[in-house]
Amino acid sequence: MARLAALARIDMTDEDLDRLGGQLNAIVDAVATVAEVAGEDVPATSHPIPMSNVHREDVVRPSLAQDAALSGAPEAEDGRFRVPQILGEEA
Repeated sequence: MARLAALARIDMTDEDLDRLGGQLNAIVDAVATVAEVAGEDVPATSHPIPMSNVHREDVVRPSLAQDAALSGAPEAEDGRFRVPQILGEEA
């Protein structure tokens, strides 16, 4: 749990970690219970209500020029938006 908090950059006390760890265990147990009930005759679903995507044809249209898009950026470099480095990645 502490590792997840660190990855999410959330400061948590040991008391918070203990409390949330118990809640996470309850969630994992609930998921395991559902997995036990779902047999081979129950189809897997990603959403409880049937859904369908609406697709449109991909048509190329005039759009904002690169220079115009970058003109409002606080910083730009090599034709791209420049953003602060995160997670200790190297440039």
